[in-house]
Amino acid sequence: MVLHSRRPDGTRAGAVLLGLLVVSACGGGNGPIQIGVAANFTDPLSLPIRYGAQLAAEEINAAGGINGRPIALVEREDYNDADSAVVVATDFYNSPVVAVIGHGFSGPTLAAAPVYNGGIDPLLEIAPAASAPAVTDAGLFTFRVCPSDLAHGSALAHWARERLGLLRGAVFYTNSEYGRGIRSAFETEFASLQGTVIGAYPYLGDTPDVGPYLDLLTRNKRAQFMVIAGYDADARTILTEAQNKDLAIPTMGGDGLEQIALAGPVANGTYVTSSYFPQTDTPANRRFVEAYRARFPTAGDPNGSGAAAYDAVYMLRATMLRVGTERQAIRDGFAGIGTATPAYEGAMGTIAFDTNGDVPSLKIYVGEVRDGVMQLAEGQ
Repeated sequence: MVLHSRRPDGTRAGAVLLGLLVVSACGGGNGPIQIGVAANFTDPLSLPIRYGAQLAAEEINAAGGINGRPIALVEREDYNDADSAVVVATDFYNSPVVAVIGHGFSGPTLAAAPVYNGGIDPLLEIAPAASAPAVTDAGLFTFRVCPSDLAHGSALAHWARERLGLLRGAVFYTNSEYGRGIRSAFETEFASLQGTVIGAYPYLGDTPDVGPYLDLLTRNKRAQFMVIAGYDADARTILTEAQNKDLAIPTMGGDGLEQIALAGPVANGTYVTSSYFPQTDTPANRRFVEAYRARFPTAGDPNGSGAAAYDAVYMLRATMLRVGTERQAIRDGFAGIGTATPAYEGAMGTIAFDTNGDVPSLKIYVGEVRDGVMQLAEGQ
């Protein structure tokens, strides 16, 4: 069971609240258990959150639900917008929803966190892909099922220095929570490994004006590699301009570049860190990928956001089977995964929360684009 809505703007928001009230009328102790799902579903990186959550809910409901009660997903668009995320969070908070899987990116997740963590009846917020370091301190009811940018930046530094043997790099970073987080973590870790960042270059937008930076790197020839702390569209622009200027040095980036292989030959050789690859050969991931492909045959392979949402629904199921559906009890039971109860072995890997709601148990992998396909880099 899934409830949908459009962007909250007056009448539409009222319609959503009415829908929530209607579902609650058939809920109670024996009715559906409502779980919120919030993200920018028009974004290809976040759409798998919807699919992963839907797949898990359908599987659980087909197996009898949670103590005989089905899961009802309440889906809301946040448009990767802070104001919309706050509206969505407020609606969820004042509804029968018992937990929320969302939001899709760090900005909306952080904007919504004070709502979920506030008041007399806080609501568990489980972020599938919010990697900004600030999420660590967002509140006792905010968790994430992905490593932070600190882990991605550190992994990139070790790959450049230890695997590739490089000493000097340049960093291009989108001027956002995500880009600044990757840049900061990379620079700190690379310096600890006796590496040097010869330049850090901020940019904005999908088609950044980075020509002058690339001209500088081409002239002085000091940079042995470059890091792009951004997303697929801006990375495509930077890679294309670098190729046009005959700047042929290795390029690497964080999980924002997870679909850079779609850029074509210009992306070949690019290294990308990720906490999830569909090729990861574990029993839990093989089952998930097979079921995902069968349920959504035109969607392509799942990404980390989809796998995290899928795992989150199953972890909620396990938690509610133990403690029931009261919000505080769900939060406390969820927080104990990996300590009070065993770690969860899911599609993402081993999930065990620390006291901040982070998952240091998750491994960071490095992928490489080869012949237009993102594959696990050699040596892992």
